[in-house]
Amino acid sequence: MFDSLSDKLQGVFRNLRGHGSLTEADVEVALRDIRLALLEADVHFKVVKQFLERVRVRATGQDVLRSLTPAQAVIRVVRDEMVELLGGAEAKRLETSARLPSVVLMTGLQGSGKTTTTAKLGRWLAKAGHHPLLVSTDVNRPAAREQLRTLGEKSALKVHHPAELGEPLAILRSALDEARAVGHEFVLVDTAGRLHVDDELMAELHELKALAEPSEILYVADAMTGQDAVRSAEEFQKRVGITGIVLTKLDGDARGGAALSAATVTGAPVKFAGVGEKVEEFESFQAERMVGRILGLGDVLGLIEKVEETVDREQAEAMVNRLRRSELTLDDYRQQLAQVKKMGSLDQVLGMIPGLGQAAKQVDTEAGEREMKRATAIIDSMTAQERREPSVINGSRRKRIARGSGTRVEDVNRLLRQFAQARKLMKQLGGGGKMMKRLAARMPQFR
Repeated sequence: MFDSLSDKLQGVFRNLRGHGSLTEADVEVALRDIRLALLEADVHFKVVKQFLERVRVRATGQDVLRSLTPAQAVIRVVRDEMVELLGGAEAKRLETSARLPSVVLMTGLQGSGKTTTTAKLGRWLAKAGHHPLLVSTDVNRPAAREQLRTLGEKSALKVHHPAELGEPLAILRSALDEARAVGHEFVLVDTAGRLHVDDELMAELHELKALAEPSEILYVADAMTGQDAVRSAEEFQKRVGITGIVLTKLDGDARGGAALSAATVTGAPVKFAGVGEKVEEFESFQAERMVGRILGLGDVLGLIEKVEETVDREQAEAMVNRLRRSELTLDDYRQQLAQVKKMGSLDQVLGMIPGLGQAAKQVDTEAGEREMKRATAIIDSMTAQERREPSVINGSRRKRIARGSGTRVEDVNRLLRQFAQARKLMKQLGGGGKMMKRLAARMPQFR
């Protein structure tokens, strides 16, 4: 989403690092380039103006200009102000009601992704140990209620679907009754998509709000619609009163400036972000992490969380023990490929690693993902004995494996060479570990 903006801002920072010291004139040049980058990324012009004024005051202060590393100090100022622009460093939690259930109204324009986002939020709450009830009051869009029910079933979520009811208030009242009777903590309400100028539908939303007394009214903003999303969010805030924003389609290739403008323009914090099409590709929005990705500073905590979500702890411990005994097999290799795939696309994972910056964008991630699929197919075409001990794979076996996986013998040979090198490296690391233990025994400061 922010590739273009990220490239330009990182270019500004590279120029700053080229100066041993900075003058106010150097800072002004940098600010001009930052202003252009933000405007080209479709950030609202008023937001850009306010942002640059705050950066200018801090970046031209004596503490920065006299710093031993002035360029780094300016980068930190830009980073801090961008975090504030997106709502502050502290992650904004989902508010709850004093009495159950807590109702969350999902609002926004038609086509912004409200139904899918409702299912994503439901899965996110379920993973946190809650028991949400999902319901759609969208009687205007054909099959909207069926869509939510289908998404809910795929994620093992309870969806209230009274087929005999066709009026939004009646559907919501029925859902609230079920939630109270069963003990659901949250009711997530997928409302009909509407233009903010549609007075009839806005009146319906007011009625739903009065009945539900929601703890949250979330505005679902399509990050690819540009300034329209910002204008609509501002109007929804005036007419209904939104409490938070959910950004969808952050994995798209639009300029993304609207995402940077929405919180400032509406005064409502960004609370969640959809980072992919899958139901599980949804996360609590944290400004520091997003800014780290935009500025090429990485997102270590996000990477750790992805690893924790995808890696099976018992399998990992068993593999560590096998590595210590130099017993790495092709089954282990395949297991690692599968876990990397679960973490998401390679470009997303690489973008979270600090220091890669532009280097991560130069990696042919599509080729890397194709290579992982090819390696998985080759390993799947082997027998259990061949995966356990590749040394038994002779010429005829290689031909059979290549035919079975739809690859070439050269591909099989390359995979086996890579695996042999990895195995050799693991053995060397095992020996190095013993050497470090012997060294530590002789040196008290390492004990």
